[in-house]
Amino acid sequence: MMFSENLFFIYVLPPIIFNAGFQVKKKQFFRNFMAIMLFGVVGTVISFIIISFGASQVFRIMDLGALEIRDYFAIGAIFSATDSVCTLQVLNQDDAPLLYSLVFGEGVVNDATSVVLFHAIQKFDLVHIDIKVVMKLVVNFFYLFSTSTFLGAFTGLLSAYIIKKLYFGRHSTDREVALMILMAYLSYMLAELLDLSGILTVFFCGIVMSHYTWHNVTENSRVTTKHAFATLSFIAEVFLFLYVGMDALDIEKWRSVSGSPEKSIRVSLVLLGLVSIGRAAFVFPLSLIANLSRNSQNDKLTLKQQVIIWWAGLMRGAVSIALAYNQFTRSGQTHQQGNAFMITSTITVVLFTTVALGLMTKPLIHFLLPPSTRHLTMSLSLDPSSPKSFLSLLLLSNRQAIEVEAENSVPRPTSLRMLLTTPSRSVHHYWRMFDDAFMRPVFGGRGFVPLVLGSPTERDGPD
Repeated sequence: MMFSENLFFIYVLPPIIFNAGFQVKKKQFFRNFMAIMLFGVVGTVISFIIISFGASQVFRIMDLGALEIRDYFAIGAIFSATDSVCTLQVLNQDDAPLLYSLVFGEGVVNDATSVVLFHAIQKFDLVHIDIKVVMKLVVNFFYLFSTSTFLGAFTGLLSAYIIKKLYFGRHSTDREVALMILMAYLSYMLAELLDLSGILTVFFCGIVMSHYTWHNVTENSRVTTKHAFATLSFIAEVFLFLYVGMDALDIEKWRSVSGSPEKSIRVSLVLLGLVSIGRAAFVFPLSLIANLSRNSQNDKLTLKQQVIIWWAGLMRGAVSIALAYNQFTRSGQTHQQGNAFMITSTITVVLFTTVALGLMTKPLIHFLLPPSTRHLTMSLSLDPSSPKSFLSLLLLSNRQAIEVEAENSVPRPTSLRMLLTTPSRSVHHYWRMFDDAFMRPVFGGRGFVPLVLGSPTERDGPD
């Protein structure tokens, strides 16, 4: 029943993150990409600093044992990692696409940033911190982020090219599904082998595969891969929650702190407080900065949405447990009381935030953002003067439409011509031009590959 870091990172996490990238709404994700990076990178660093500093000050007063400065920095990295798996369960990208895109996108980047920070702590000399060490840490992070993203995109494009051009991978459901699964897993294992971020690599590999590779396969393969990836992800998620719960039942780790249960509870409460303060310290200020770059009033993050983003990111999961075991145990065993306190407190924080805060997330969303308002705000966030936003008003009842229109200050068009105006040129517009002109003719994609129902054997039927 002992938690295995290798089992988690090598077998359980990849299908969950890959399916999230494969199923994510790409337009919504990349539309909020700068805000996601702001929360996922800058926010994680802010949370890391606050948790590390707070833990070093409080735990020294509590006299937990022989914890070194490296341990305090590791605590900051461990509890800066949000639970992106739990986010998939408590948020729905169809009901709240903006919140889902921001919270889950931040969670993926946050997990990668936390892992990078954790491994950087193991490498660098933290006793003598100077500007050179900080610069090395920053350069190392951007190197890992860029190379991991490139590796994921490259592997996804390679799979699209193989299935589109090479004979042995074409028009056979078995081969197409096998190639997609193996290439996705290959990207993750290559990233781990090269000491890159496998989480980022397999996530962007999933995005690229859904944009190019999935449209190159047969109709049977499209249905099969979509359900196969979702099924594997669901099984991995269920196993992960069971695995973490079983690990909490391991009696040996609790015996080390059984002599002072009050201190164990105080440590857990301190960590929960630091996690809450660290997240609030970046969510609300960075939301204001993100709103400065959004021209439309409907695109700006409201205070209620910021509260939900803060709340949904408080959950900690298996990434925190895996990093805690890496730092505070040797071969799964802990012999120092201070290390035992950190292991048991990590499990307590993970279970409490996952169960208690996770169960309260959906009721909180329904309370702060009623369904009708959330549905219309989702439509209006596309373009306040677009036909879709006004059709959404027509689909609601008169009372709902009046209330939501008043709340969002929707400008009514003066004539039909305003509804038919040409949309402004955006980054997405120029990317589509480049994609249609250069990428899709080579790697395939929607509209560039003829639809094939199945392999010759499948079309002929069984003998």
